[in-house]
Amino acid sequence: MSWHPQYRSSKFRHVYGKAASKDKCYDCVPITRNVHDNHFCAVNPHFIAVVTECAGGGAFLVIPIHQTGKLDPHYPKICGHKGNVLDIKWNPFNDFVIASCSEDATVKIWDIPKHLLTRNITSPKKELLGHVRRVGLIEWHPTASNILFSSGYDYKIMIWNLDTKEAVISNPVKILDAHKDVVLSMSFNTDGSLLATACRDRKIRLIDPRAGTVLQEASYKSHRVNKVLFLGNMKKLFSTGTSRWNNRQIALWDQNDLSVPLLEEDLDGSSGLLFPFYDSDTHMLYVVGKGDGNIRYYEISPEKPYLNYLMEYRSHLPQKGIGMMPKRGLEVSACEIFRFYKLIPTKSLIEPVSMIVPRRSESYQEDIYPLTTGAQPALTAQEWLNGVNKGPLLVSLRPGSGAVNSLPQFPETEPLVKTTDLSQHQGRGGKMPLEGMQKPSEIGDNRKQLKVEENLPKNKQMRLSNGFDIFECPPPKTENELLQMFYRQQEEIRRLRELVNQRDVQIKQLELELRNLCMDTGGY
Repeated sequence: MSWHPQYRSSKFRHVYGKAASKDKCYDCVPITRNVHDNHFCAVNPHFIAVVTECAGGGAFLVIPIHQTGKLDPHYPKICGHKGNVLDIKWNPFNDFVIASCSEDATVKIWDIPKHLLTRNITSPKKELLGHVRRVGLIEWHPTASNILFSSGYDYKIMIWNLDTKEAVISNPVKILDAHKDVVLSMSFNTDGSLLATACRDRKIRLIDPRAGTVLQEASYKSHRVNKVLFLGNMKKLFSTGTSRWNNRQIALWDQNDLSVPLLEEDLDGSSGLLFPFYDSDTHMLYVVGKGDGNIRYYEISPEKPYLNYLMEYRSHLPQKGIGMMPKRGLEVSACEIFRFYKLIPTKSLIEPVSMIVPRRSESYQEDIYPLTTGAQPALTAQEWLNGVNKGPLLVSLRPGSGAVNSLPQFPETEPLVKTTDLSQHQGRGGKMPLEGMQKPSEIGDNRKQLKVEENLPKNKQMRLSNGFDIFECPPPKTENELLQMFYRQQEEIRRLRELVNQRDVQIKQLELELRNLCMDTGGY
């Protein structure tokens, strides 16, 4: 059993799960009855996709994320597969492209229109033909655009490059033939240079996907693995499975030594699968049980005891599948750090469950929202195939910091030019954004603002206008430091705007008091 200390300092110690109200759920959704062990649900900030029942082939629904309530029974479907759909995944860099795989041994790529669906979509954008048996898993590469991995019951993992004009692709760029049984799970490390797999032969494999070589292999007898997950940059793997006595079990592994797990823990005697989810920003791990309504969550630490139990969300409604909203789709004003979408087939219901950090302040909580993975690829498909590794491009979740998919990107080849441009922007950013974001009725109050600024010392003006002390802070050396300085400057501009508004209110109050005094003296 993992060690649960009585007292431990953590900002996520009191995270709790909050189910959405009935009007925020998706009702009357014909959820699939397939017994395949997959999520059957994929979510992004625009749509929720769910595998559904369909006579004569396979289909899935794509519902706009804000279209809650009862679903029209004649709502259009995506129904181009000839067999049951087994897995669906949204493109991480394009919210209007989704991939699906099926029992008909094909993988299809679909374009979803930005307007509301009015009829069934039967023609895919691309069709991938290579597997000879049904395809059970698909995964997009985390940093390279248009690279897709698929795994089938022919024991092969195929790598597809979608950067082609061909509508039908029959030759994958690489075939990984290292497994002797069905692959149950695939997971990438942060930059996508390593692939971890869980196989039905009870082994965990660590694979270099471009070379096709197995770097590590775990054949630990007392842990029968079902799902495996990379824990970000912690150099650790997390797996769920069953013990020798058929208890549900979790295990933690050192990425460089898979001979013996660092930690093993039996959870309960239920028979349902355990789906793991990891949030690399908060270092929180969520374990979702299939067939029950529980969501356990832990905090991962680099030192012993590694796995720190936090709490458990419990519900009487069992989930068949689960979807996860990317970080850029969360409601940061409510301190929401994770959101699940539970598939409840007994009620034909999709129920959002938000994981929330209790905070009294309504302002942006920077400590629980570090820079996170954005919607821009770090590499092209060809660059990754040529051997280039690069971590994901990071963005801020702060409201008003700009659209997530249109934040400035800073190429590594020209850091000095970009730094100079941004410093010039910061230098004049003390006044320009303030004036540009004023209402027309406030433009005449600029004199009051100038008087406030004149009363400040010159060195204080310099520090306030730039958001940091230029005499103490060294210039940024990396892209992340540059972004952090930019967001600090934006925060300082907001603070100054609030200060100006407060001064305006005080001036109006004083004017009213003076007017009242004058009227009182005139009466006498």
